[in-house]
Amino acid sequence: MNLESDIALAHRLADAARAAIRPHFRSGLASERKPDATPVTLADRAAEEAMRRILKAEVPRDGVIGEEFGEDAGSTTRAWVLDPIDGTSGFLAGRPLFGTLIALVVDGWPVLGLIDQPILGERWLGVTGRPTTLNGSPARTRACRALAEATIATTGPHYFDQHQGDHFMALAAKTDYRRMVMGGDCYNYAMLASGHLDVVCEANLKLHDWAALVPVVEGAGGTMADWNGEPLHQGSDGHVLALGDPARLEDVVEALACAH
Repeated sequence: MNLESDIALAHRLADAARAAIRPHFRSGLASERKPDATPVTLADRAAEEAMRRILKAEVPRDGVIGEEFGEDAGSTTRAWVLDPIDGTSGFLAGRPLFGTLIALVVDGWPVLGLIDQPILGERWLGVTGRPTTLNGSPARTRACRALAEATIATTGPHYFDQHQGDHFMALAAKTDYRRMVMGGDCYNYAMLASGHLDVVCEANLKLHDWAALVPVVEGAGGTMADWNGEPLHQGSDGHVLALGDPARLEDVVEALACAH
């Protein structure tokens, strides 16, 4: 695998998405509802189309999996996984906490991930075996001596069903829950990778929601897993944990299992 070529391609994809998104931010852009009731805008579609055009021209044999236009199977073991605007609700609310997610998945495992915040001009790049960077400078998670000192984040309680919510609250109760962060989508994982959060816990995520996050978080010194503590791969069930300090993984999994 030519990592340097793939990294350069990921940056070009992010640049193209950024150019498609920026003119629409805080523009009063209308949205539609997808079948799953989540919002989608012209900006989501334009950004994914821009990235797909580049991939078709440069790596036509690779697969593409995108939030807005589904999967195009490739003839290699590689797939580019795209979420043009992760956090469309935040985008529509004028909050610059959404992001473009770009991942390269090989044999079902994420090996390259990029989180781009097009309004703030922040870009995290994670590559297996390399340190994560934010705009070219190293990004590092922070140590967390005890779960009771951890700051936890999640996009929102409405993304959990009742059972999942009970387990999340069992975990949150063992953290410094007065500092709990709600909202933020992929930006929470970027903040964890840069040492500002300790735990992110979510459920019902799709591959395009989390694939790019794994190399970013792990290259910054953190770890990502499902709610059982198992590594994330293309067949994972959408229960996602991110921890800035891998030493707390056992504590978090144990706390999640404590719901009554």
